[in-house]
Amino acid sequence: MFKKKFAIVAAAALALTLAACGSNSSSGSSSTPAAAGTSTAAAPTSADASTTAGGDSTAPSSPAEGGGELPPVDPAQLDGAVIGFAQVGSESGWRSANTDDIKATAEKYNVDLQFTSAEGDQAKQIASIKTFITQGVDLIAFSPVVETGWDSVLEEAKTAGIPVILTDRAVDSDPSLYKTFIGSDFIKEGEKAATWAKDEFADASEVNMVVLEGTTGSAPANDRKTGWENVLGADAKFKTLASQTGDFTRDGGKKVMEGFLAKYPDIDLVYAHNDDMGLGAIEAIEAAGKVPGKDIKIVTVDAVKAGMEALAAGKINYIVECSPLLGEQLFAASSAVLAGQEIPARIITIEGEFDQEQAKAALPDRKY
Repeated sequence: MFKKKFAIVAAAALALTLAACGSNSSSGSSSTPAAAGTSTAAAPTSADASTTAGGDSTAPSSPAEGGGELPPVDPAQLDGAVIGFAQVGSESGWRSANTDDIKATAEKYNVDLQFTSAEGDQAKQIASIKTFITQGVDLIAFSPVVETGWDSVLEEAKTAGIPVILTDRAVDSDPSLYKTFIGSDFIKEGEKAATWAKDEFADASEVNMVVLEGTTGSAPANDRKTGWENVLGADAKFKTLASQTGDFTRDGGKKVMEGFLAKYPDIDLVYAHNDDMGLGAIEAIEAAGKVPGKDIKIVTVDAVKAGMEALAAGKINYIVECSPLLGEQLFAASSAVLAGQEIPARIITIEGEFDQEQAKAALPDRKY
């Protein structure tokens, strides 16, 4: 039995109320926008804020549904604690930065981090979580591959008295099966991207657009689509020629965009659910003899370094930030849970938006 196990018996007896990214605190569904707390400040300022939230070990204040905040990290609770983290995979630059930040923060607090990567396979991720349960770890955290299909394994964790924290992505399970969800408001991200598109094409009579969707069934793909449609769904001048998943990968974005270009010669706008697919689209657009950012405008979500570089070069026109630096918030939540403290059911990261000039200003200090 691991050293923190007995310290959390009382807390584990309580109903677990962890919630996941993009989810609604009452249902666990990611189809409802989160409450206020996501920053809408100018990009450089809010980008700095998200970095601070991911790197300040003394006071990782986190906007949360209902206005709550996380208490400061208690290093004594984390020292030697065994925490299992089941990562969704390594599909993008964002995910790599997320993994690196979690591992570095675990090392900083002397956490015994048991790390696995599902590489996009839900069955593999569930198997990892079951292994953590069998091992009797002190706490389990994971970023779910998709939203559905988690009830059974979460019930197993609850029965074993092991608390669960969700990071980055939501699930549709009973919120009593997990303690909190830490991550972005994906619906708000989609709304920000669509608001830019609406302003950018304000004088156009018709806009032919294509969508590069994230992994089918995942919370960010579902919610970024919902957010986009919340703003532009009733605007008849925005015509969706095609919408297809590129699985959040650069290669997937390139292949899907190649197909779109072969079928539709007059594309005005690409909405990519992440930077990597947008970067793949750039390659396809250039190979087709067109100029990305001019002949075809591109809006993406994430703001990883490669995406920001493409934005600064004018090949992407606008990026909505989704910060991967969740390590500090994850371990602040973990230390509180291991101490038997109540924490907010929804913790939203602080993020901004970038145009070309803002990207140029932010790049020199960009951490991911």
